[in-house]
Amino acid sequence: MTTLEANDKLTADLQAVMQDAEELMKATSGQTGEKAAELRARLAGAIETAKTTCRRWQAKAVEAAKATDNTIREHPYESMGVTFGVGLLLGVLVGRRQ
Repeated sequence: MTTLEANDKLTADLQAVMQDAEELMKATSGQTGEKAAELRARLAGAIETAKTTCRRWQAKAVEAAKATDNTIREHPYESMGVTFGVGLLLGVLVGRRQ
């Protein structure tokens, strides 16, 4: 799984948790009492924080992908050389373990 795929899965999971939490808040809206109101308020705050964090992660992922793309386009041969070197190093390390 690539980093981008992992970020996408994490974002999807976080959005699912936020949706479940919002549904839980709606389902318990009939509950009365000071404790229930306090818990709903705390949950609402946590949901907003999670949404903000999710948006920030998505923006950072897009920025990182653009920066990587620009670097590779500006330095294609250097990028291939680094990739080849890392692949060679990994091949040697994996070959030693067997």
